[in-house]
Amino acid sequence: MSTRTTASVSTHILDTSLGRPAEGVAVRLSARAGRDADWQVLGGSATDADGRCKDLPALPEGTTHVRLDFAVEAYFEKFEKFEKFEKFEKKQADAQQDAPANRDSGAVGAFFPEVAVTFAVVPGEHYHVPLLLNPFGYSVYRGS
Repeated sequence: MSTRTTASVSTHILDTSLGRPAEGVAVRLSARAGRDADWQVLGGSATDADGRCKDLPALPEGTTHVRLDFAVEAYFEKFEKFEKFEKFEKKQADAQQDAPANRDSGAVGAFFPEVAVTFAVVPGEHYHVPLLLNPFGYSVYRGS
């Protein structure tokens, strides 16, 4: 929880390709006091079945910048067999419908193996930073 002298951070991840929370994504929280200061790794967590990290560490007093590092490559690798099957079905459907060939090389996994989100904070504020994720892109915003 934030106090008058510290800020607090929470996050969750929604896998927009599946339309559900992303479970089991490792998240690391770092902070620094000033733009020229070194980053200090405060700790990490992993998303739960609801896609949330409920045990991120508190920010130290004097924090001005925060970085969340999301290790998404391992998350997408879990779906490798499923994706290969889907691509096979898609190619079969394209051939039957005389559609253009698939553009991709057949590679699976994530185009972005990790996502780093850096943002400024002020004491007394809470920052909820959701990550909307799919294998070929992502979006973040300040939530509530």
